[in-house]
Amino acid sequence: MLNIVPISLEQGLAYALAAIGIALAFRILSFPDLTVDGSFPLGGAVAARLIFEGANPVLASLAAIVAGFLAGCLTGFFATKFKINSLLSGILMMTMLYSINLRVMGRANIPLITTPTIFTPMENMEISRDIPVIAFFFLVVLLCKIGIDLFLHTEYGLAVRATGDNEQMIRSLGVNTDAATIFGLGLSNAFVALSGALIAQDQGFSDVGMGIGLIVAGLASIIIGEALIKPKTVFRLTLAVVVGSIVYRLIIAFGMRIGLAPTDLKLATGVMVVIALAVPALRSAKEKKMKLRGV
Repeated sequence: MLNIVPISLEQGLAYALAAIGIALAFRILSFPDLTVDGSFPLGGAVAARLIFEGANPVLASLAAIVAGFLAGCLTGFFATKFKINSLLSGILMMTMLYSINLRVMGRANIPLITTPTIFTPMENMEISRDIPVIAFFFLVVLLCKIGIDLFLHTEYGLAVRATGDNEQMIRSLGVNTDAATIFGLGLSNAFVALSGALIAQDQGFSDVGMGIGLIVAGLASIIIGEALIKPKTVFRLTLAVVVGSIVYRLIIAFGMRIGLAPTDLKLATGVMVVIALAVPALRSAKEKKMKLRGV
């Protein structure tokens, strides 16, 4: 039973990068961005193709970040400049990215088992692979968390936060809310693409369908994290997302250990999110009824 802990910790930290990106769009910008289901495999596709062609894994991962940033910016451009509904903008971009990812990879799947990746030096160590890989993901997540926390406290970061809180008010103060939205979505999908690039190298392959259901898993991580750590500040929000991602992976691993079929994971995740969202609403409705009855 204890062997699920290192696996869940590794996956939780790896997917925490994507969860941070999703939280940036949903919680900071209040933008329901579905691009992430496409930008996640985009990061994996770009990194895998470049590595397969002989590129340095670090440079390939940086290229994946740039690709994800551009994808997010395009979604923001559709929503702000073309005035397309925000939800529809993400769906359109996600749909287009499916074909783009196939074009980038040239096929549906690129194996990286025999190709040197960013994790190859760690796998050649004499100690257990789990220790250096978990330490690597922890360091990357820590640096990304500190970076996004610092950015959101800068002048422009505050403008991005204000755009999500009250767009009309911040626009009246002279802030270009369109540019803030575009940049914020670009940053969000850059985190997601980085997650996809690292996970593709970690698991040894990139697949065009690896991002299916990521948005639901990311939301589940956010909801679980916010239930454990009240996100009263930006620091606590990003911390809650990271913790929630790890706990979510532990729950999934435990579910599979007790007999949950892998084919039921998406269903279980969806039910988990529905319950997490429904409980506060039902509790609030019950409290209102009790107040009306004078209880």
